[in-house]
Amino acid sequence: MTDENTPPEPESGAREPELGEAVPRRPLWRRLMPLILLAAAAGLILSQGWHNLISFQQLALNQQALQAWINENLVAALAVYAAIYVVVIALSLPGGAVLTVAGGLLFGWLLGGVVTVLAATLGATAIFLIARSSVGEPLAARAGPWLNKFRAGFQENALSYLLFLRLVPVFPFWVVNLAPALLGVSLRTYVITTALGIIPGTFAFAFAGAGLDSVLAAQREAFQSCQVARDAGDPPCSFRFDPGTLITTELLIAFAALGIVALIPAIVKKLRQQPKA
Repeated sequence: MTDENTPPEPESGAREPELGEAVPRRPLWRRLMPLILLAAAAGLILSQGWHNLISFQQLALNQQALQAWINENLVAALAVYAAIYVVVIALSLPGGAVLTVAGGLLFGWLLGGVVTVLAATLGATAIFLIARSSVGEPLAARAGPWLNKFRAGFQENALSYLLFLRLVPVFPFWVVNLAPALLGVSLRTYVITTALGIIPGTFAFAFAGAGLDSVLAAQREAFQSCQVARDAGDPPCSFRFDPGTLITTELLIAFAALGIVALIPAIVKKLRQQPKA
């Protein structure tokens, strides 16, 4: 007969760690498995060339068929678009900018921009969580004094630093997705800065995409006419569209200004911490 205040016995084969006893860590291969699977999926897609399906040429050539399907299946089309965007971001594949422009072209700048922000934030959060559990936590446990000091300094002003990195395209998007996981940034701060930081760029590209209908139509007609008139010995027809025309000097200056504004709280904090003469 047992006392009702006595804690229940652990199940057979299970043993709770005693006070002060280290909790056994997961094997290295188990921690790295999600990251390895992501890398393998990305490698497969790149090796098969499937990422080339996300291009301005494919968008222009299939625009009319896509638009007709979207008009009849708007909710399903938004779900498919968001799913593709999440996969592209989570696997760090090229094509995010093309997808953002496509969202503005096919769904309108407002609806396309909103769905893109949500999908990009979800994809970035997925790779952040996987990288943090696979690499970030073991790195934190083994970090030396210098790295710990650097991590602490970054975490102290993580909101400002991450907003700056999101607003100013100094580093590739996938680097900004992974670095916070290694520097111990909290999930809440990461999600907030990702969602807020990508809003200006996302809506700028979506708005540009909404006005590309006539441009892509002209390029599509020229490409198709070239294919019809092309002889066997002629060079292959090329689809001429320079995405760099979407990124103007004024746009880059605006992003840089927003990035500087995001750093102001961190700069003010540093100045206040300086010892007075």
